[in-house]
Amino acid sequence: MTIQQAQETVDQWIKTTGVRYFNELTNTAILMEEVGEVARIMARRYGEQSEKESDKSANLADEMADVLFVLICLANQTGVDLTEALIKNLEKKTLRDSARHLNNSKLR
Repeated sequence: MTIQQAQETVDQWIKTTGVRYFNELTNTAILMEEVGEVARIMARRYGEQSEKESDKSANLADEMADVLFVLICLANQTGVDLTEALIKNLEKKTLRDSARHLNNSKLR
């Protein structure tokens, strides 16, 4: 599935199953909540925090998909073409960081 197809699929799902988009502010709050759930898994599973028994069943892939879903909702609501945005962002990073990471001794 391409990013554009994902945006179209989410839009169709919202219009048929979700009834309508939540407003942008609500979706921003939901996005922060979902990112927090990913952060909790990362901190406990891969970081130094201990993982409680109830955390062990958390599905990282599903939580990441929740983040992506809400981000796509926000992009659709605000008219952002995520494919175009990602291409431009990668171009910016390539120009800005073309030698930066290669010359970073911490990455070797």
